[in-house]
Amino acid sequence: MNEIILLKLGELVLKGLNRRSFEDKLQANIYRRLNRFGRFRVYTRQSTTYVEPMDGSCDMDGAWQALTKVFGIVGLSRARACGKDKDAILAAARDYLDGKLSAARTFKVETKRADKSFPMTSIQLSQYVGGELDELYPNLQVDVHHPELTVHVEIRDYAAFVHADPEPGAGGLPVGINGRAVSLLSGGIDSPVASYLIARRGVALEMVHFFSYPYTSPEAKEKVLQLARLLTPYCGGLTVHVVPFTAIQEQLRRACPPELFTLIMRRFMMRIAQQVALRTGAGALVTGECLGQVASQTMQAMAVTGQATQLPILRPVVGMDKEDIVQLARKIGTFETSILPYEDCCTVFTPRHPRLRPTLEEIQQAEQVLDIEGMVRAAVEGIERVHISP
Repeated sequence: MNEIILLKLGELVLKGLNRRSFEDKLQANIYRRLNRFGRFRVYTRQSTTYVEPMDGSCDMDGAWQALTKVFGIVGLSRARACGKDKDAILAAARDYLDGKLSAARTFKVETKRADKSFPMTSIQLSQYVGGELDELYPNLQVDVHHPELTVHVEIRDYAAFVHADPEPGAGGLPVGINGRAVSLLSGGIDSPVASYLIARRGVALEMVHFFSYPYTSPEAKEKVLQLARLLTPYCGGLTVHVVPFTAIQEQLRRACPPELFTLIMRRFMMRIAQQVALRTGAGALVTGECLGQVASQTMQAMAVTGQATQLPILRPVVGMDKEDIVQLARKIGTFETSILPYEDCCTVFTPRHPRLRPTLEEIQQAEQVLDIEGMVRAAVEGIERVHISP
């Protein structure tokens, strides 16, 4: 029988009557990710999803790497399927795991018997396979508490499966099961991490980037598009809505008090992002704001900027330490791109002494001289949409 990939599900198994919708969404996401690696059959039985190649041309290594980044999966194993017979299981274990068995010093066999009609109990089958392997490999000793290698045997409906220790998956919930949101993607470290975390909770994303040419360079824009590309293995295909922001920033610089510039600018970002959300069917905005990190991220400042939109604002990194955010950025592969020395629009016209504890009244008073509706409309009409595939 062919090699197969077994996927262990996480939170999905705790769902009630709507569990099937979660499983269907996960399977749809898996099919999309595997499309370029060949034809696979994907099905779920007894809290395990099976990814079975339909022919020998399938790229199992590519499929494996893609599946490690699919949200909704907590563990992955490449397994050998065999007949539900103790000797067939032993032969599969010896053949499929020979390299691991020859390299290890201690091991144990762990059996799960989902098919209760199998004539041996889980303990009996583990003892049989473990005893035979111990005889066949002189380098091995049984250690049931802290083994270097665990040989897993699973007796399921259609076959038995043999595999070594599973590797961790991406966890979370299938992308799209919890709706759609618009994520404000800058060129910094925080916003890609925030996008990753909210996608991990099952949210499909539209990206918005504010581009202030010539104050920010084409290289800065390309940097953001590269960040989006790095997120697609986790989030799936993305559309980056590139907003022309220069005219708004220049108007704010002329008409608004310098100490309020950043806050009013961020309020415009929220208004424009809300318009993108309305056009794309999104129900929330996502930002990389982290409490107290900069002047515009105090509680008072976030309250003022949040008031500019009627949509909920999701801030997944708001309580994280910077070092924790950096570590996660390294893990998902965005850190090295984020630290490239290209400025984003938030660094343009930055005031020397920004207001730390603004009030809504003073912000609204400063905005009275602005044609807010017209400025937002012009920016939205000038949006460039860049579609990025995984």
